[in-house]
Amino acid sequence: MVDAAAEYVSCFGSGTIRKELARKYFSPYAVETAHIKFKGSDVSARIYRSLFDVARQYRESIDVYGSKASVEWPLVEHEPLVLHRAKLAEAKIPKLVKAPDYAKRLPKQIRRFTTKGVYDFAKNTHLSFTQGAGHGGSHPHLVHEFVQALASDRPPFPNARQSANWTCVGLCAHQSAMEGGAIVQLPKFTLW
Repeated sequence: MVDAAAEYVSCFGSGTIRKELARKYFSPYAVETAHIKFKGSDVSARIYRSLFDVARQYRESIDVYGSKASVEWPLVEHEPLVLHRAKLAEAKIPKLVKAPDYAKRLPKQIRRFTTKGVYDFAKNTHLSFTQGAGHGGSHPHLVHEFVQALASDRPPFPNARQSANWTCVGLCAHQSAMEGGAIVQLPKFTLW
């Protein structure tokens, strides 16, 4: 695990979406691809997002490349992740791994919110919801951690600075795309 803040990002937009969608989402791009540099680390990440008007499945993903191991999001929904490990014979470097479901770590009453089909926002069937309450089922874990931190009088993970950093990655990436891929530094208040 890298305990480092995203320091800067560069992102390119590609393709054009319908005007009504561009107005609604403040973006003309069908695809945005961002590269993130982590402060004081040799690890970088690539985030790729395609939402509309692209001949492919909806996809928001992250690929992380490090000197000892790397992980790539699957190209097709429900396929395994690809874990790449260093210093192995070429044929043994990639390994398909299934992302574990950690719903069992949540209280029984909220476990169901990590799985598909729990939200019925006017029969919203967009994949970001059907894959598990948005963002792969992470929202219930984030809420549970925050409540537990409050109850235990301790800082949550992610804390406010980390949350701001992770959120600003997306905002700064979109700004970069709108500026033709310019490097955009994350705000200093988000760095640790």
